[in-house]
Amino acid sequence: MLRPVTLLCASLLLLSARPALAVTYPLPPEGSRLVGSPQTITVPQGNTFPLEAFAAKYGQGLSNMLEANPDADPYLPKAGTQLVIPQQIILPDTVREGIVVNVAEMRLYYYPKESNTVEILPIGIGQAGRETPRNWVTAVERKQAGPTWTPTANTRKAYADEGKTLPAFVPAGPDNPMGLYAIYIGKLYAIHGTNADFGIGLRVSQGCIRLRNQDIKYLFDNVPVGTRVQIIDEPVKVSREPDGSSWVEVHEPLSRNRAEFESTAKVPLPATPVLNKIVKEAGADAGQVAMALERRSGMPVKIGAPAVNNSEMRGIERM
Repeated sequence: MLRPVTLLCASLLLLSARPALAVTYPLPPEGSRLVGSPQTITVPQGNTFPLEAFAAKYGQGLSNMLEANPDADPYLPKAGTQLVIPQQIILPDTVREGIVVNVAEMRLYYYPKESNTVEILPIGIGQAGRETPRNWVTAVERKQAGPTWTPTANTRKAYADEGKTLPAFVPAGPDNPMGLYAIYIGKLYAIHGTNADFGIGLRVSQGCIRLRNQDIKYLFDNVPVGTRVQIIDEPVKVSREPDGSSWVEVHEPLSRNRAEFESTAKVPLPATPVLNKIVKEAGADAGQVAMALERRSGMPVKIGAPAVNNSEMRGIERM
């Protein structure tokens, strides 16, 4: 699992003015699922911002940045060091319609109708024991500006066990954990904002899907009631591209129980029949596959070169 990160209060105060923007990608051609390209930045001299600030600036979650930059200091990245922004992504292998949430990578994909684009936004999800639903297809039931929150008895008890007092009712406003906008999916869950940006890319909610405030405002303004919503759990994504190249993107899988959540050991990856097929049939490099599965960088890794056609092969042989 990702190493535990508890951001300092002083660091959180620095984030209030940082922008949070969805990253827009043109949809790839038929048969392709690879979009974008990675970006590398240099931490400026005199940096006083935590890694979360860089995540917010470039439309990433904290987990995405930690997967791509495992040696970065989450509290204060060192000036002069480089950070990889994981903006190359394999789209989930499912219908490109409405909203698709992949809880394993903590990203939300929104496919606006007739736009030929996809908006990708980082999210926070339910903590261990209060899971965000998985393998679920539902729809947007309603939307609410200025949502209120009525914590369940179990939630209030959990807070009490930690010595915290949680009111029975939290009114609308900037101090509400649901933020300023909510999109209700199904009957019991919501996609909503937050009053604490540090939770984006972490398992911190009571089961709902949490976004930065600018991102939920965008979805609230653009996603109509009735929109299809699909929630999947795919830590390993594989694509065989039209040019014959093969790619794999591996994320840390979600822990399956409290013991795994609290352990420093890696959570086992699920079996992936599609990956096994590519390794066997498409000439993928088994060594590259093994390294990608071990590293779990959250970024696409090429595991098989493009096919070489016969005319190209004859040209190579004559050289």
